[in-house]
Amino acid sequence: MKIRNPLLAPSLALALVLATAGCGGEGVHPAADPEPVRARLAEAVRAELPLTVEVSGTVTAERVAAVAARISAAVTAVHVQAGDRVAAGRLLLEIDPEPAAGHTAQARGALLQAEAALALARRNHERYRALAEADAASELEVDLARTQLEQAEGAVEQAEGALAAAGALAADARVVAPFAGRVTRRMVEVGDLAAPGRPLLTIESEGGRRLALAVPESVVAAAGLDLGDAVAVAIDSRPGLGVLSAEVVEMAPGPDPTSHAVDVEVALPVEGLPAGAAGRAWIVTGRRSAVVVPAAAVLRHGGLDLVVVRGDDGRASTRAVTVTAIRTAVHGAAPGETVEVLSGLDGGETVAVGLGALPPAGARLEEALLKEARLEEVQ
Repeated sequence: MKIRNPLLAPSLALALVLATAGCGGEGVHPAADPEPVRARLAEAVRAELPLTVEVSGTVTAERVAAVAARISAAVTAVHVQAGDRVAAGRLLLEIDPEPAAGHTAQARGALLQAEAALALARRNHERYRALAEADAASELEVDLARTQLEQAEGAVEQAEGALAAAGALAADARVVAPFAGRVTRRMVEVGDLAAPGRPLLTIESEGGRRLALAVPESVVAAAGLDLGDAVAVAIDSRPGLGVLSAEVVEMAPGPDPTSHAVDVEVALPVEGLPAGAAGRAWIVTGRRSAVVVPAAAVLRHGGLDLVVVRGDDGRASTRAVTVTAIRTAVHGAAPGETVEVLSGLDGGETVAVGLGALPPAGARLEEALLKEARLEEVQ
């Protein structure tokens, strides 16, 4: 017989081989089963996962101070640079003390005048009281003398307060660090005019870091977020830290009228993070059902995510799945060690874990060592 269509040749040849095998031909043998594949096994679990909303934030220092002076005078010396570490009370810069010294001298002179007037008023009051006892002064004269005495006493108190205020301003000619930390900005040079309210330096504390978040008011309401709640956070520049648990320590009483977001700060449990670094937080707003498997059960092959499933007959089959990483640890597993299967598994299947390559089709899947502890629920 002559075959005119070459595309039919393989099919015809295969049919002839199968026909010969079916008739008991001695030269053809059935294909042998593939070698069994040994692997660790785990169960695809349908669990309740948290429904989260991701919010971006910025790392800030626990304490930040814009150092300013309370006097108007020229800056005569600056003793620190941006980046310097300073102890509490360290001298940061000096301002010309002459204007403050002049105010102090004026206040001291006013006090001396008030004290002299008080001494005179006290003697006059005593004199008129003695005259009144001898019926040589009227009651009105005694009252006037007593009023002058009280006015003189008030003038002395006022002068003492002015002198104390002038002395405090004079002390401000030496600007010191309010707490231990690091100088982040220097906004003044020698010769610049320091004025009340004008920031000269910025200092931030080195101990204690927070993540400042602007959380949409709808998310705050859905999560019931409040002070003391725990929030999962991560720092973008420090992936090695993983996902951290941070406590809400500060929260605005209401949303911003423009952005409709609530300012929230969470205390980070790590030190040494640079202020200004980017971070993220995941706020739980509910729960949802999902299928979870170990991340090591997913194989990447040909651009697809695949999972090897052991059937009821013990043989391996391959399924294409859609997965996403979850950030909530499953029974103590670190985030990233488990993945959520969005499609391809229904839950309850037995999957192979840690395979380096896909097994041959139809190969028996045998358990290696002890079976892994099953994933039962998401904390």
